[in-house]
Amino acid sequence: MTLFSRRSVLGAMTVGITITGAGCVPAGLSSDGSPFPQAFSGFSVDVSALKAKGLGPFADLIGAAALDELQRSFADRVDPRGPRLVLRVTSVFFTPFPDNSSGRLGHGGSRGGGNSGHDAMEGEALAVGRRGEVLASHPMLAVRDVNTSPLTPDEQARAVAVAQHYVRWLRRQI
Repeated sequence: MTLFSRRSVLGAMTVGITITGAGCVPAGLSSDGSPFPQAFSGFSVDVSALKAKGLGPFADLIGAAALDELQRSFADRVDPRGPRLVLRVTSVFFTPFPDNSSGRLGHGGSRGGGNSGHDAMEGEALAVGRRGEVLASHPMLAVRDVNTSPLTPDEQARAVAVAQHYVRWLRRQI
């Protein structure tokens, strides 16, 4: 496994969170309101959007973590007759405040003042048919709280955690 320095990861993380035009999609439905397939013949993760933004090997780490979690989380929904589930990751955001503080003093002199740091991943799940046609799509943004020390940063573990969190929420949604 390749280790990444904090500087290289944060330098490449000029990626922001954008809200998709699809808005909120009810659970179990694709972005057009049709039912999302419930069984899948296989899984894959597309991180080409992250690579285009300069994340390179870091994007591969996110893709591998997401694929591993897809295979684990959807293991009971495998059917060779179903479409392929493709996860397209479009952006990743790491908070600059991983210790849940903003540097301001809160009540009683404690740090934080109620502000919290979040990591996030955005993308969409695609149900892709045998001829490569997109049968359904489900855009999603998953956000997770982060509480790690800035003195011992571990961006790789945070990347794996946000990818796993995204897939687990996806499982609940489709």
